[in-house]
Amino acid sequence: MADLRKVSALILDDNAHMRGLIRATLSAFGLRHIHEAGDGSTAMAKLDQGDIDIAFVDLKHGNLAVLGGIEFCREVRKRPEQELRFLPLIIVTAYSELRYLKQAIDAGADEFLAKPVSPAAMAKRINLVVERRRPFVVAPEFFGPDRRRRRDKKFNGPFRRSDDASDVEI
Repeated sequence: MADLRKVSALILDDNAHMRGLIRATLSAFGLRHIHEAGDGSTAMAKLDQGDIDIAFVDLKHGNLAVLGGIEFCREVRKRPEQELRFLPLIIVTAYSELRYLKQAIDAGADEFLAKPVSPAAMAKRINLVVERRRPFVVAPEFFGPDRRRRRDKKFNGPFRRSDDASDVEI
């Protein structure tokens, strides 16, 4: 795992116990600067103060109904500040059904972590966003990490979609 002593994290979860568990795990990984927020408004204020390198965001929550995890991700990806727009976002949730995964990806989340959270799974997600981050896609209706995770072995050409321009050089 990468040296995380200089990495600062934000934990957004309305459950103080869950924030404590994530904090303890991150501390064990070497993170020294960990911020917590029990609601979306407080989390956005902490982002505005700066010094956040990665965020762990609860997907669905009672007290965060005004600005839930999906909405938080969308708001971060809309930010005009370049460094905030590219903030690594890891969704942490007990709602692990495919529809929630798709919502998180469509909102611009980098990774999805199902509760109960294990330290090994958290370390894997952190490594993915720190050491092997996917390139970002800018489209009219989407800004976030490339949704594609694997290469299609059957694909032989330079384009992946039928409407890709054929006159573009690769």
